[in-house]
Amino acid sequence: MNHPDRLPVVRSEYADANGNRCVYLTFDDGPNPYCTPDVLDVLAERKISATFFVIGAYAAEQPDLIERMIADGHEVANHTMTHPDLSRCEPAEVQSEIQGASEVIRAACPHALVRHVRAPYGRWTAEVLATAAKAGLSAVHWSVDPRDWSRPGADAIVNAVMASVRPGAIVLLHDGCPPSELAQQTRAGLREQTLAALSQLIPALQERDFALSPLPQLQ
Repeated sequence: MNHPDRLPVVRSEYADANGNRCVYLTFDDGPNPYCTPDVLDVLAERKISATFFVIGAYAAEQPDLIERMIADGHEVANHTMTHPDLSRCEPAEVQSEIQGASEVIRAACPHALVRHVRAPYGRWTAEVLATAAKAGLSAVHWSVDPRDWSRPGADAIVNAVMASVRPGAIVLLHDGCPPSELAQQTRAGLREQTLAALSQLIPALQERDFALSPLPQLQ
């Protein structure tokens, strides 16, 4: 029997105990061969590390991008195999979605440390949390969502982040899109607004004395 008060915590921010002004950039729904390399290029140019919550089905198709993420100093995290709404899945499917994604990531890069999981659409249930904990994964949500997936414009993305960011914030961005939406999207320019916003966000955050880094090990 599950006891909700004993379930693992879903972290939406992570304030540094030492008072450091850390902000954590996270990217969902990749790796995408048309978007992710450009995001990685911007991060490399700025010498910034981030956390990528990857979809297992995409990771299986793009192992070179998983390897590059790790080689560039980023963290690769679990965003399930196929990006379903886990709240509507049977327990066996929840386990398969989470376990399968971790296995694919490690197959692409055996020394990858898969430490975190993010539920698609941010829909957490007791079953999802229990399955994540059993798999040794920390559940991570977000505290800043500029809705870049809706393509509101690069300036709107930047303004939304800067208006609500604070030390410990976990920022949600996207370097791809779910499989269910892939056919509706054009390859060219899928995340060009996110890319343009990222080039502005990094210096803007640094000017406010924020330190950008991958997620710490959450307890």
